[in-house]
Amino acid sequence: MLKILCVCGARPNFMKIAPLVDAISRTPGSKPYLVHTGQHYDDKMSHLFFEELRIPRPDVNLEVGSGSQAVQTAEIMKRFEPVCIDQKPDWVVVVGDVNSTIACALVAVKLGVKVAHVEAGLRSFDRAMPEEINRVLTDAISDLLFVSEPSGVENLRREGVAPERVHFVGNVMIDALLKCRDRAAKSTILNTLELRSKGYAAVTLHRPSNVDGKETFGPILAALETIAQNMPVVFPMHPRTRHSLGEMGLSRRLAECTNLKLIEPLGYLDFMKLMADASVVLTDSGGVQEETTILGVPCLTLRANTERPITITLGTNRLTGTTTDGILRGYHEATSGASRELRAPELWDGRAAERIVSVIEAFVATKS
Repeated sequence: MLKILCVCGARPNFMKIAPLVDAISRTPGSKPYLVHTGQHYDDKMSHLFFEELRIPRPDVNLEVGSGSQAVQTAEIMKRFEPVCIDQKPDWVVVVGDVNSTIACALVAVKLGVKVAHVEAGLRSFDRAMPEEINRVLTDAISDLLFVSEPSGVENLRREGVAPERVHFVGNVMIDALLKCRDRAAKSTILNTLELRSKGYAAVTLHRPSNVDGKETFGPILAALETIAQNMPVVFPMHPRTRHSLGEMGLSRRLAECTNLKLIEPLGYLDFMKLMADASVVLTDSGGVQEETTILGVPCLTLRANTERPITITLGTNRLTGTTTDGILRGYHEATSGASRELRAPELWDGRAAERIVSVIEAFVATKS
């Protein structure tokens, strides 16, 4: 029996791990073992997502919680090592680019356990982003690298990674989206928030570079206030973002903007519905860039770069930067009514997880 230990820790991981656990469970001779690091521990960020994505209860929850980059990474490693030693998995599968990804990959490699990195090869080329460091280091130590878009293959080739380690399999996050799309369409979130389909903007912001400093967050909020003069702006607020608002003394300012709806984080199905019916989505999330590409919804990425260039070349995504003028310029372009020719990126077809399991099985067969 091939034991594959799957690691998840933060909201973006949940949508990626769900199809993988399902595909492993359906593969004869393979067994998943699910570890939740507890990097995201808020009920809306964790428990509800497990229910809606129909992910089995984790076999173990490390309950790490929050902390600085170093503290959180170290605590995950400290708590994950005994699990790895006890379970003796054949493979550890890590997804994405959060602290849980690099921490668990490091532990596994040092214990001699094979590591597969799902969503490998993505690069923003911005070393100021903690996620970029996690991506580069995880790719460097993983045995198999599963790539979601062609840029990832090219990046790994440029970095000198052996071609036999790299496999272009598609996007597991889109596996989850396609599987849940019909259920999400039945969400009543628009009625709850008194919104009209295609009559509002949706916002999600969480990156420290955007929300931890008034010099950047201020201009972003000014753009949202201007957009709110044209249409309702719905802002499910990440705990980090809400905390920053309070620390900067900006909470009252936003509360006075009557067309700006600050709400608690949403579950996966409600948030997908909110995205799908929005006129435009403003974000700094990598996953949202991908999801809006498949949903066909204009997306403004409030960053100077993206590690997912396929969402710009084939999808609905635009980079706006974080200045008020840049965001508003992108908003007017996205809502002008001019259509863009859209195509689903190659292999974003709902079968990425199946391909990943097949590659792992083939790899094991060649080594036995």
